[in-house]
Parts: sequence; structure tokens; C-alpha cells
Amino acid sequence: MNKIDTPKRRLFLQKVLYGVGYASIGTIFWSAYLSKSHAKSLLLRPPGALLEKDFITTCIRCGMCVNACPFDVLQLATISKNTPIGTPYFTPRENACRLCPDIPCTTACPTDALDLKLLTKNNLLSINNAKMGLATVNTQSCLAYLGLQCTMCIRACPLADVAIVLKNERNPRTGMHAFLTPVVNPNHCTGCGSCEMACPTNIASIKVFPLFISQSDIGSHYIVGWKKEDEERLKKSSTDITMSRTKRNEKSALDNVTELSHLILIDMLSKTTVSRA
Repeated sequence: MNKIDTPKRRLFLQKVLYGVGYASIGTIFWSAYLSKSHAKSLLLRPPGALLEKDFITTCIRCGMCVNACPFDVLQLATISKNTPIGTPYFTPRENACRLCPDIPCTTACPTDALDLKLLTKNNLLSINNAKMGLATVNTQSCLAYLGLQCTMCIRACPLADVAIVLKNERNPRTGMHAFLTPVVNPNHCTGCGSCEMACPTNIASIKVFPLFISQSDIGSHYIVGWKKEDEERLKKSSTDITMSRTKRNEKSALDNVTELSHLILIDMLSKTTVSRA
């Protein structure tokens, strides 16, 4: 009986080992994908999206926002995108957000991953309060900055002369003509991407980036004295300074300067002596 069952038993154990091996390989690849997807993506989220970390954990990948968009702007991320599968995003160069006044995508969200409260200021709900990203102009390739006449971005902007303004500057090359260059106002840019979609250069010279890329953070340790909030922070900050004692800072500043002067003088005298020899 045992001799007859042995081949079947070996075959069974082989299949079990194969299954364990495939499962291990799958786990490795899936872990690698998850690690990659946690990296910050450059994809833009719909209006009212929470901060990326919170958005990823709150979004249930239902696709209701995508279905609600009347212009097919939103898409669901696939495995080829550097972002969790099934989360909504849009590519402004291909199809910019139209800033629908009724905000159907955000309204459709069942979990508040797209939160209407983030589009509300002074108790007034408006799509113009959206902060999907911030447009950034590449002055090296923008036609207007090169001295050619182009106003495509400001003409496409839903908040023209507010989110994007034209700056009139003298052209130093000709001395006769003016530069009309686009300047983005970060306080009013919604990140809709209409400017990027309209840009006529082969690679858009104005591009919308997520806020964590386009808006720098100087850090809390710098004080901008003329800003009211920084003045208050400065008043509340401690004036106590802890300085470790070293041989150098045990001396006064004058002593250190005198010592340095002596060293420089000795060095100069030694060089003079060598050159004479």
C-alpha cells in the first residue's frame, strides 16, 4: 500500500512546494510595487482631494468621481502609473479640468476623499477655491519670455488676469519692443491645467505640478520678520541660547581676531623669508 501511494505523495508535495514558491515570488513583486506606489506621484488629483497620504487611505477606488465627470477628464490609475491602482487622476496636457461650477466629481465622492470643505472659504463653496496643483512657467522655453508674441496660456485660463497676469517689460535686446510675459499668482491658481493644455510648444512651457513640488517649504526655523504671523512666532520664541564651550569660543571675539591677525602676519613673513633665500 505504501509503495503504491509514494508517487502520488511525492507529486502532491511537489505541487505544494511549487505553490509556496509562486506565492513567495508574488509577495516579493507585490511588496516592490507597493513600495513604489507610496513614492510621491506627480499625477494631479480631482478638486477637493485630501493630502496625498490621507487621500490614498480614504479613497475606496469606487470610480464614482470618474463617472460623474462630464468631460471625461478623470481616469483611474493602472499598474503602469506611479500611484496606487484605481485612484483618480487627470493629465492636464491631454485633458484639463473644466472647473465645473457644480463640482460633480467631488460631490459624488462617498468617503470625503474629495472633500467639499476644502473648496469652501468664508462659508462659500466655489470651484475657484480648488488647489489641485500650481502652474509653473519654464522661462527658458516659453515663447513670450523668448520675445515672441504668445498669450495662449492667459487666454485659456478660466481666471485670466487673476491666476495668470501678463507682465510688461522692456526688451533689452531690441530696446524698442516689450516683453509680455505670463506670471502665475499662486494664491489664485487652481491647478486646472487649461494653460498647460493650450501651450503651443512641443513640450508644455507652463506645467501644473502638485503643490508639494511647486510650493517650497522654507522651514519653521527661518523668520520672515515683515510677516505678521512670523512676528508673533518670534515674540513667543525663546531667547535662551545654549552654546557648547570650545577653546575658540572661550575667548572674546576681539581676542580671536587678534590671534588670526598674528597668524596671517607670521605666514606673510615666512613667505617673504623663503622668497629672499
